[in-house]
Amino acid sequence: MILAWIGAILIGVTLGLLGSGGSILTLPVLTYLVGQETKVAIASSLMIVGVISVFAAIPYALQKQIKWRTVVLFGIPGMVGAVAGAWAAHYVSDAIQMLIFSALMLIASYLMFKPVALKEADHEHSERAMNQIIIDGFVVGLVTGIVGVGGGFLIIPALVLLGGLSMRLAIGTSLVIIAIKSFAGFLGYLTVLDALNLTIDWEIIALFSILGIIGGWIGHKLGNEVNQTHLKQGFAVFLVLMGLFILYENIPSLF
Repeated sequence: MILAWIGAILIGVTLGLLGSGGSILTLPVLTYLVGQETKVAIASSLMIVGVISVFAAIPYALQKQIKWRTVVLFGIPGMVGAVAGAWAAHYVSDAIQMLIFSALMLIASYLMFKPVALKEADHEHSERAMNQIIIDGFVVGLVTGIVGVGGGFLIIPALVLLGGLSMRLAIGTSLVIIAIKSFAGFLGYLTVLDALNLTIDWEIIALFSILGIIGGWIGHKLGNEVNQTHLKQGFAVFLVLMGLFILYENIPSLF
């Protein structure tokens, strides 16, 4: 269980440093270190990441590093998508969910390696890209609901490239979006668990949330001192290895 506690802290550190990656760690930790059933782990992941994201976003809010208009444009469609994804999870097997999750880990690793140019917010660019931001919000929310990932690794590139936000502003905005989508997905997932006679372990959620909040604070403090490029590349390598491991574990279940 000590490894699980360390994992919980790393979840928060990752969110605080990068504004993403927390849920990519949460589901494997809950599944392989805590031993939770897949759908319980997904629901728990949504609540844990939601709580950690709220606290990780507070320093950004105090520094006015959150674009609230973008939160609305991306977040509301994301909430709708998250609820729809949670409903769809009724009809998706655990193995398929984990395989989708592993594919997302590999996509996330690619996006971590791929450099995203920093640029200042461009109001006109944001206006032109508004419809695309709304569509992306729904799609990322759908993914959130199905496999329990907050989607920060997809949100941040969209906010930078489509919304014209600087990287720092995109991270703060992403944390708020992740929080509201995760809570919406969790509420949607309660019906899935009820239908399967599965229950939430609130003690695990509380413990992971507290440790993750501490980690998020540490991550925010380290944000200006750590080389972001090297950090992302190192995290990307970890995602590739973990994604391949999950593929190895779950592909046999399909046959």
